[in-house]
Amino acid sequence: MPNQVTQTGSRLLLPHRLEAGQTIGIAGPASPPNEPERVRFAIETVESLGFRVKPAPHLFERTGYLAGSDAVRAADLNDLFADDEVDAIFCLRGGYGAGRLLPMLDYEMIRANPKILLGYSDISTLLLGIHRMTGLVTFHGPIAGQTFSPYTLAELKKVTFQSKTPVRLAGAPTFERGEGRVEKINRITRLAPGKARGRLLGGNLSLVTHLVGTPYLPDLSGAILILEDVGEAVYSIDRMLTQLWLSGELEKVAGIAFGKFTDPRPSEWEQNRTLEEVLSERVIALNIPTLAGLMIGHVDDQATIPLGCLAELDADNGTLVLLENPVL
Repeated sequence: MPNQVTQTGSRLLLPHRLEAGQTIGIAGPASPPNEPERVRFAIETVESLGFRVKPAPHLFERTGYLAGSDAVRAADLNDLFADDEVDAIFCLRGGYGAGRLLPMLDYEMIRANPKILLGYSDISTLLLGIHRMTGLVTFHGPIAGQTFSPYTLAELKKVTFQSKTPVRLAGAPTFERGEGRVEKINRITRLAPGKARGRLLGGNLSLVTHLVGTPYLPDLSGAILILEDVGEAVYSIDRMLTQLWLSGELEKVAGIAFGKFTDPRPSEWEQNRTLEEVLSERVIALNIPTLAGLMIGHVDDQATIPLGCLAELDADNGTLVLLENPVL
């Protein structure tokens, strides 16, 4: 029987931790890379971490902007969960298409074979949907097709190789201040004061918004909501946060931890509104603790966030601390 623990009224299903020498399955549930060589790069990258690799059978396929048909991508993911030789699953990349697979996944089988599932961006739909349907802790973190910076690797090991808590998540990388030198890029900012505890849920803002009204969005009541995005204009971020607010989802959460909103797309509709203004406007009205600028999202130095686990957000001290072991 799979290992389960009860925490804050929710039943969590914990995967086994990563160890060198294990076999990692690589799946392509969303978009394909532009060149097949990038798939081989991803395989070699995961091997460089000390793992064996088992590529999904259709990993090199492409159907337009999808990494193969919905049927084969769903089958690949189901097969990797069912495969006793595979210890964990890393997603090749994001892009688009993961949400199309949610009705096609075998959730009973996944529940019976709990494994680490790692990815971000479009993969947020799978992380949230699988957690919602099975209780499995899933991991918002790097994809197989990227280079792992020292920070990214250390943050990944902190929550998937070890099982120690409390541990701080997504803090800013070390920066050596000096005369005429201050940190400008990785600053963690308090948008609303206070402290809150709750389950870590969320991911990419666009994808969280798209799950509203579907059976695949976890219950956000009392959660610490994680949000990040890439390539969105400020007005678009405003629109999506407004949708979460109008739907009643934002009013359920205990606190918000904004990650990075990178590569913003300029628009004539912004009318000089800043991102900080938009984020602050929404959360101040909610009166819940909120931080911005955590190392979550489309950045080289990227944290790994175990979705479903209990954490504490301390906006006054600028910290997000994991309180519950995410792996066995």
